[in-house]
Amino acid sequence: MTGAEILDVGRDAIIVLLKVSGPPMLIGLLVGVIIALFQALTQIQEMTLVFVPKIVAIFVTMLVAMPYMASTLGGLMERVLSQIASG
Repeated sequence: MTGAEILDVGRDAIIVLLKVSGPPMLIGLLVGVIIALFQALTQIQEMTLVFVPKIVAIFVTMLVAMPYMASTLGGLMERVLSQIASG
């Protein structure tokens, strides 16, 4: 493999990383903002109130997005293996 091919693999890996980690991170951010807004409106200042809804939301998001995540990671692995096999 040439240097350009290695850079292409690295670029593809970073793009796949962003695609796979994006949905859970965005849902976690959204739930955190909603809980923070709720805390600000009700003046409830409980620090642990944020953790359980965030964990549940991220877990559900990962369950829903698992087929997409698996196919995206599988596609990257197929591209990497085909480039390794071709020399």
